[in-house]
Amino acid sequence: MDNNVICEGCGSILQTEDEKEIGYIPKSSLQKKNLLCKRCFQLRHYNKHETVSLDSDDFLDLVSTIRDTDSLIIHLIDIFDVDGTLLKSLPRIVGTNPIILVGNKVDLLPKSTNQRKVRNWLFNQAKEAGMNVLDVFLISSMKSYNIEELAMEMETRRENKDIYVVGVTNVGKSTFINHFIKRSTGIKEAITTSYFPGTTLGFIEIPLDRNSALIDTPGIVNRHQMAHYVSKNDLKIITPKKEIKPRNYQLHRGQTLFIGGLARLDFIKGAKQTFVCFFSNEVPIHRTKLENADALYERQVSELLSPPDQETLSILPPLVKRAYRLNEPYTDVVFPGLGWVTILDSDVTVEAYSPKGVNISIRKSFN
Repeated sequence: MDNNVICEGCGSILQTEDEKEIGYIPKSSLQKKNLLCKRCFQLRHYNKHETVSLDSDDFLDLVSTIRDTDSLIIHLIDIFDVDGTLLKSLPRIVGTNPIILVGNKVDLLPKSTNQRKVRNWLFNQAKEAGMNVLDVFLISSMKSYNIEELAMEMETRRENKDIYVVGVTNVGKSTFINHFIKRSTGIKEAITTSYFPGTTLGFIEIPLDRNSALIDTPGIVNRHQMAHYVSKNDLKIITPKKEIKPRNYQLHRGQTLFIGGLARLDFIKGAKQTFVCFFSNEVPIHRTKLENADALYERQVSELLSPPDQETLSILPPLVKRAYRLNEPYTDVVFPGLGWVTILDSDVTVEAYSPKGVNISIRKSFN
């Protein structure tokens, strides 16, 4: 279609090829007078907000103007994938603007989790990345947990300034923004785009008063997230839907745990002890002898060791091994985008496997 045809709502160049990309419009809608992309059409007629997604380079180009504003930043991350969703480049994007760090999906953590420890850990992670963090909130966009408290904090902290919401894909940003659309407009029926003036930058502005707005930015695609290496079906399986139930495994050294076929943990050295696994309740965990692990994986990946399904297997990078010496008790081995295993004792050596590019990390346990 003509590359000069733009969406009247957000200014994006319209295209009919890829529904997931900016400016998508069904071919059947091209004959209408007032052309709106799918995103703006849903916003206008159904009060439904959908965050757009961009690769990192495009994202940085589009949001570079934020550092020149005087505003408050809300950085939304996924508690189950902090490494994949915490934007280490955020300080150069937003400059010296203050940040409220918001960890989403807290409702899925086991009840035994110490939320104070989670908040402190997230604060330290952000501080190490050079972020100017005012506070850390733990919320659930799906369950509306702590949303009202966060809204009040945002109102207090913003001092009549604009608020920019920043986050990668798959963190629940659309659901989070939709809460504030309803909260800001006070209506649930159809609304007009005058409430949400778009720009060619792909920003959507939700008025807070006559002079300021809550501004949604495009979701950044981080290719180091597990979510980008699995099929839609597998993503549903590995993404927790309910509170995670810890699963305990008594292991001797020389034993292995497979997390489906997407990750693996080998117990190399240490006394017999309990390994506590925190993953989606739908993800199977399989225990075997270390000496049999390689052959089992070759023979049973996508079968007994599933997910991955065959679609995921076609795009999944090879599993890469990393060795860790754990000198402190109650240490978590974190598999980003999947979950973690808590090792109770000290003086333990393990070898952990994850897809190449999805980096495992170690932290003090939250329990």
